[in-house]
Amino acid sequence: MQIHTEKNRKEIKQHGNFEFPVHVSQESIRSYEQGSFLWHWHREIELTWFQSGQIEYYVNDKKYMLKEGEGLFCNSNALHSGYMVDHQDCHYISVTFSPRFIYGYENSLLQTKFVDFITSNESWHSLKLSPDTGWQQDIIRDIQRIYELSLEPSADYELELHILLAGIWQRLYRYYASLPETEHHSQKHLKRLREILTYLQEHCRQEISLDDVAAHVNICKSECCRFFKKYMKMTIFDYILFLRIQNSLPLLLQGESVTKTAGMVGFSTPAYYGQIFKRYMGCSPGQYRKSHLNS
Repeated sequence: MQIHTEKNRKEIKQHGNFEFPVHVSQESIRSYEQGSFLWHWHREIELTWFQSGQIEYYVNDKKYMLKEGEGLFCNSNALHSGYMVDHQDCHYISVTFSPRFIYGYENSLLQTKFVDFITSNESWHSLKLSPDTGWQQDIIRDIQRIYELSLEPSADYELELHILLAGIWQRLYRYYASLPETEHHSQKHLKRLREILTYLQEHCRQEISLDDVAAHVNICKSECCRFFKKYMKMTIFDYILFLRIQNSLPLLLQGESVTKTAGMVGFSTPAYYGQIFKRYMGCSPGQYRKSHLNS
């Protein structure tokens, strides 16, 4: 499987619903194609507790190596992706919820004073939660408790989750409010990165030059290359190839021929498509289709 996104990399998946905007799930990195989930973002806040194994996790420009027992706070609208380490699986619990679940109604004091204070600050995009730090361990325990409650919901399940998530948010607020004023600032790089990702997603089936990408965000080519690699940990060209391969997977499973699929996703020849496909997927397009249709 793979995460489905809009052209601007916003995740399409619904996290809960309007009445109860919370989603609790157990995840496995091995369940994703290539042992990784692609860069994406969502307005919801995400709390993660890692049950077993380890994972290489990126949030905006920050890289984490996270292991069993640790947790992660991922802020609203932060770009994030995750990758398997040493071909070993990683199991984790994800608790995703809308900020409004904390503050209730728009422009309430809870929103303007306590929630927006954190969610509007792009420099506070994420925080590793360590079991060796008291208040962070409390958050990890609450995530575990939320997961346990989700397995056997009680009559007041929704109320219990609201109390637990409000308590977690209070700890996060107290931590961020204690930081020096110099850290209370917003970064602007995320807007540029989203613009580049959106452009690449919209045009990846066509020929794209570095000149085109740089002109789209109004910076020089060298700065465009440096900027993209700094935050995405790969070149623009490699990312385009990666996108094309990912876009080709559902087409193969729908029965399209390898030749037609190659052209539909932007490869000049079926041979080149097959070469790049094997580099990323470890098998040929035909072998991929056969293995998934027979599974």
